[in-house]
Amino acid sequence: MKALNKLTAPKAVAPERIIQFGEGNFLRAFVDWIIKNMNDKTDFNSSVVCIQGTPDAFVMQLLESQDCLYHVNLQGRLDGEVVNSFTRVDVISRGISPFTQTDAFLALADQPEMRFVISNTTEAGIAFDPECKLADRPAASYPGKLTQLLYRRYKTFNGAADKGFIIMPCELIFENGHHLKDCINKYIEHWKEELGADYEGFKNWFNTYNYVCATLVDRIVPGFPRKEIAQIQEKLGYKDNLVVQGEAFHLWVIERPSNMSLDELRAEFPAEKAGLQVLITDSEAPYHERKVTLLNGPHTVLSPVAFLSGVNIVRDACNHPVIGKYIHKVQFDELMQTLNLPMEELQKFGADVLERFNNPYVDHQVTSIMLNSFPKFQTRDLPGLKIYLERKGELPKGLVLGLAALITYYKGGNREDGTPIVPQDDKKIMDLLTELWATGDTRKVAEGVLAAKDLIWGVQGDLNEVPGLTDMVVYYLDKIQKDGMLETVKEVVEA
Repeated sequence: MKALNKLTAPKAVAPERIIQFGEGNFLRAFVDWIIKNMNDKTDFNSSVVCIQGTPDAFVMQLLESQDCLYHVNLQGRLDGEVVNSFTRVDVISRGISPFTQTDAFLALADQPEMRFVISNTTEAGIAFDPECKLADRPAASYPGKLTQLLYRRYKTFNGAADKGFIIMPCELIFENGHHLKDCINKYIEHWKEELGADYEGFKNWFNTYNYVCATLVDRIVPGFPRKEIAQIQEKLGYKDNLVVQGEAFHLWVIERPSNMSLDELRAEFPAEKAGLQVLITDSEAPYHERKVTLLNGPHTVLSPVAFLSGVNIVRDACNHPVIGKYIHKVQFDELMQTLNLPMEELQKFGADVLERFNNPYVDHQVTSIMLNSFPKFQTRDLPGLKIYLERKGELPKGLVLGLAALITYYKGGNREDGTPIVPQDDKKIMDLLTELWATGDTRKVAEGVLAAKDLIWGVQGDLNEVPGLTDMVVYYLDKIQKDGMLETVKEVVEA
């Protein structure tokens, strides 16, 4: 079997225009795959310099041993078709460790064609660390390193208006770009004395001629296919030790920065022209809300309902004659009615979500979604429950049943087939549920959970004050105890 490198496989050569902080599975299966498609289908013609995210050089060494070539294996359903495709990605030109190659890292700022900075440094990565100094080699935090790079570029090109960066963070934080820009400005203030006479000019150049976008990324990336790698390498004909698997679905919502127009950003980053699901828009907020509501929201309630009905896998829940109808009801008839985007767009996204749930290549255990379910319900489903009540004048039965199923799941014990029920959450929440269920009184259970505003519901307040909610939760708790979960679900979907 051939080794994978530029001697055994073709590798495109393009100008280095992108600095990418991170070399992990997600960036390689999402951003670099998108750039590969842009290079193939438009005149984007750009390559990526990969910045090692941590002192651990394992992945970077593997990349370098393969001349930064690797394959992305996309699996799932897309527009009704089963997908299992392979793409060889060749857009990474080289890798740099800022920890051992600080000069080479900072010298990237001197390359005139550099235009984009992309990152995925985990949710904890976008943070201000007051211990960082401008003179550090390098600064410990990601925003600190980026500020060092920006200052070097400011100095090299004397604050030229056309030498700013377009910065697109991919960290899973709402308004990630706003947080990153705030951190960089904090470093500029924090390093005011070190910057000296450059302070005002650098601060103005950063805020005027650099463009920080907030983005929303969406693709499930399981990563390296350890179990199937031998068969995959046989199929590829290459010994690729960096194959990365991802789902077929992808979506990247990019919010234009306040100092750049939509047309300007689309011209510089022509992903939409390449036919990709990359949406450049005035605000990512409604799309963030859509994802939380229509992807995460159904997950949170289908999990206890499916598990207590004897169904263990998300795909099997979608295809179940009763649970499948329940998922569809919650998704289309309830949660979708609470959002403010065009209904046609919401229905397309909802259908895409159901295809993703029905991925034939992923055995997604419903119990893996059950960790910390009450906080998840509070952020993902409760806002929709309240908006539905406000708009329709009645409670959404599917969501209320999901809440009753959660409360029942936290009772513990065993399922009808003997499978142990093992809830996992904050110890105080677990203790509260144990104490309430010990009363044997479902009304006390419902009232106690719904009243836990300090422990669970936060700004949503005491849910006993939501008209009709306490009585409906008690009704479903009683029916689940008496008739079982599946019979209770039937009543809801057949109503």
